[in-house]
Amino acid sequence: MSDQLQITAQVHQAQRYGFLLVPDFSLIGFSSAVEALHMANRLVAQTLYEVVLIGAESSAVQSSCGVEIKTECGYEDVGQLDALILCGPASAQRAEFADLIARLKRLQRNTRLLGGIGTGTYLLACAGLLDGYRATTHWLDLPDFRQEFPLIEATGTLFEIDRDRLTCSGGTAAMDMLLFLIGREHGIELASAISEQFVCERIRASDDPQRVPLKVRLGTQQPNLTEAVMLMEANIEEPLSIDDLASLIGVSRRHLERLFKQHLQAMPSQYYLELRLEKARQQLRSSSHPILQVGLMCGFSSASYFSTSYRNHFGITPRQERRQAQLAEGLLDLQSSFGRSSPQ
Repeated sequence: MSDQLQITAQVHQAQRYGFLLVPDFSLIGFSSAVEALHMANRLVAQTLYEVVLIGAESSAVQSSCGVEIKTECGYEDVGQLDALILCGPASAQRAEFADLIARLKRLQRNTRLLGGIGTGTYLLACAGLLDGYRATTHWLDLPDFRQEFPLIEATGTLFEIDRDRLTCSGGTAAMDMLLFLIGREHGIELASAISEQFVCERIRASDDPQRVPLKVRLGTQQPNLTEAVMLMEANIEEPLSIDDLASLIGVSRRHLERLFKQHLQAMPSQYYLELRLEKARQQLRSSSHPILQVGLMCGFSSASYFSTSYRNHFGITPRQERRQAQLAEGLLDLQSSFGRSSPQ
């Protein structure tokens, strides 16, 4: 371990992270988060993070796969925390967890950061603790989540860190979220070292897709659909017509539309447009290309068409997207502690 990592760790006080385990919680989400913190301590040979395991009472809580984790304290004995992260169950129903939802409003007063992993996000939302925040949850639950909680900006990203709220989609995304926090607090070198210890190819960004690429999901079962999407991805700047796509693949337009509706729940033109818009968002966030050039690079023939399509899909204009990305980059340079405001 380098001296740089040890020096960086020495200037920070240990953070106290509490994990509230709900019966039937996801073990992979919980362990992905906790192991990242433990590895941070191990690599710098110091206690950067103190982990506190919390349950309804001080006893063992069973995970969804049957493994039990012994908790250290009950809800009422937590004390002050730097972060409280709720590890949700495999399936969460509001009525079933009414008592916990009521307690969350009191528990959040004793922590600087409040977060949820998987359905933990849903329980926080039920308590009204995510209203006005960006938040994410598993892609399967996202449509119902958006409908039930209109006051929450549900994004569908891997994880979201918005001011003093932390949410992630569950599973291994919990590690990505914790690595981001560790990197912000103690430097990207430590976060990268942790990732390497767990043989992770890379630290995923918050807006990396939750779902695996289409060609991996469909494989050889739907070669025509996979080929169509690959042609779309290869022709972003000069989009092909749907008739041209069908001709290149060797099927009728009607058959192609039927494939998209059956497997992707969208018409080919809609899917193609969303693909180009996602590409435009990546460019706006990560490149310095002028906004008009980004639009042209993504197949939009005019600035007005680009702006209107972008606003209809994402709720903000390309100019606002670029401004938010610039503000976020500036804040990350200035902020060295958790829980401060991020741009809306």
